[in-house]
Amino acid sequence: MLGPWLEVPDLADRLDRYADVTELDLRTLGTTADADAIRDTSVAQPLLVAASLLSLHALLGDAGPDVRPDVTAGHSVGELAAVAVAGVLSDEEALVLVRERGRAMADAAAVRPTGMTAVVGGRPEEVAEALARQGLTAANVNGGGQVVAAGTAEQLQALADDPPARARVIPLQVAGAFHTEHMAPAVEHVRVTADGLAPADPAVTLLSNADGAVVTSGAEAVDRLVKQVATPVRWDRCCERLVELGVTGAVELCPGGVLTGLARRTLPGVETVAIKSPDDLPAARDLVSRHGGTR
Repeated sequence: MLGPWLEVPDLADRLDRYADVTELDLRTLGTTADADAIRDTSVAQPLLVAASLLSLHALLGDAGPDVRPDVTAGHSVGELAAVAVAGVLSDEEALVLVRERGRAMADAAAVRPTGMTAVVGGRPEEVAEALARQGLTAANVNGGGQVVAAGTAEQLQALADDPPARARVIPLQVAGAFHTEHMAPAVEHVRVTADGLAPADPAVTLLSNADGAVVTSGAEAVDRLVKQVATPVRWDRCCERLVELGVTGAVELCPGGVLTGLARRTLPGVETVAIKSPDDLPAARDLVSRHGGTR
């Protein structure tokens, strides 16, 4: 994932600084580590945010400090990158917070076997009924007919054995039932770290993935980051708000692909570019030049 970025001038040094902050060997983890190593949420979360921030600086690094997106939002751990995009936290502060978030959530996930399963398709009311029947939480409501159920291994197996009509049930390779009550033990740990930060108010429109609300206070943005550890992500409402705001173009930072895939169904008429490697930067810059502005 990170190999191609290390060939971009200055990004290798930036990644080394990120590695110092996260206390992880991000070079190895992002290039040659195996799937089991990076599936550990204490590793995956800092790695994902570091990749997003690297691609952000590669995208806007030569554009000057006055060129910014109009709106930013992040899905789950991606919200840590979004607050850095908005100027609420520095890169280093966001990485400190995600370092502690990942560790705390990994500890919470180790208490008992839990996980997450994507439910794609089906009638919304029937999907909700199926999850309720098994005691599962709709941890991610992504829009476009996709909900991610989370709970214990037994509950997820029961869902697989009795799925909603006309829906596909796809187990996800994650370490636990994120954004549910199972993560409650992690919240206080993350809050202690968050209380040591000095957030600024957003410099651009920042959406909360809890409900799609526009957050104008840096303190509120960080408080929401803490709470979202154990509460569902409503990406569907973020997409609804993007449409309301008149967004016409969207760039998904590295490792891109999932959200732009959802956007085809949830953001009709919005042009998108997913940044997966430096090869995608020209298309992303072109989109920014045609849809963005300067401040």
